[in-house]
Amino acid sequence: MKYSIALLPGDGVGPEVVAETVKVIDAAAEAAGDLEFAFTTLSVGAGEYLKSGDPLPPATLEECKQFDAILLGAMGLPHVRWPDGTEMTPQIDLREILDLYLGLRPIRLYAEQDTPLKGYKAGDIDFLIIRENTEGLFFGRKESYQPDASEVRDTMRISRHSSERLFRAAFRYARQRRGKVTLVDKANVLPSMAFFRRVFEEVAAEFPGTEREAVYVDAMSLYLVQDPRRFDVVVTENMYGDILSDLAAGLVGGMGMAPSGDVGDKYAVFQPSHGTAPTIAGKGIANPIATILSGAMMLQWLGGEAAVRAAAMIHRAVERLLTSTSSRTVDLGGQMGTVECGDRVIALLA
Repeated sequence: MKYSIALLPGDGVGPEVVAETVKVIDAAAEAAGDLEFAFTTLSVGAGEYLKSGDPLPPATLEECKQFDAILLGAMGLPHVRWPDGTEMTPQIDLREILDLYLGLRPIRLYAEQDTPLKGYKAGDIDFLIIRENTEGLFFGRKESYQPDASEVRDTMRISRHSSERLFRAAFRYARQRRGKVTLVDKANVLPSMAFFRRVFEEVAAEFPGTEREAVYVDAMSLYLVQDPRRFDVVVTENMYGDILSDLAAGLVGGMGMAPSGDVGDKYAVFQPSHGTAPTIAGKGIANPIATILSGAMMLQWLGGEAAVRAAAMIHRAVERLLTSTSSRTVDLGGQMGTVECGDRVIALLA
């Protein structure tokens, strides 16, 4: 089976971690058999904005739609901003334009030395955050304001349509995992969140036998640190998911260990949860594990037998790599560089 993949390496460390992921995917495809990938690199991000004046040119967007999937590195640079002071975020534009309503953020602990929590071993922390990607508090992000404004308001949009499809997906994922869904909201204060919870309860009735609970977002921040083992599938609004995903990544080693997928009914983009990290770009020390695991998520999403087999091989290789106390990138307290990390994952494929 042959798949065509659009590569959007982006800015900062993006090109470095994408290059290692392509190496790993090609090696896994060869090992799995009956699997081939054709990669095409497209220019998107702050660097493209500096060249053309548009971080996501319309022609590039249309080209992205022709591929089986999209693998993205990281986008944006602190010094490249719109006139209103916000950074370039073409990755968010992609989510909205392509209707990638499911933000999948798997959180898994691979080695006890990588968590700041005491008494947790590999596999003890294993949950999936599902973030609604197309509305929520991000809905008003493109609104402008006057420099002399005395106040600025952001609008949170919660629609029945987006909430229902989000929750149905969360319950389906839970049935593939351990059978529990946790809703995170602020229904005690915000009317939009009370509505969000009401729709959740309505959808939950369609899935008898699946455990469910609802937790306020402030309490969730506490519970994730106190007892992350209690969670399986966590579903929430856009901004809450953005914040909680970073908190959760800190429980398992940091952003270099946090893969993600943004998935819709037709298109999908896979990328590390981390940013461009411009202070270490070009130094060869960025952790590529999050991107490599995002590549494995992409293979699973593609769904062919050989692709799923290759994804499993990559996951096993990462687990084998991280069981060694000496196999750590700089962010995890080790000395392993970006290229060496990719090479070691390839050596462990089986």
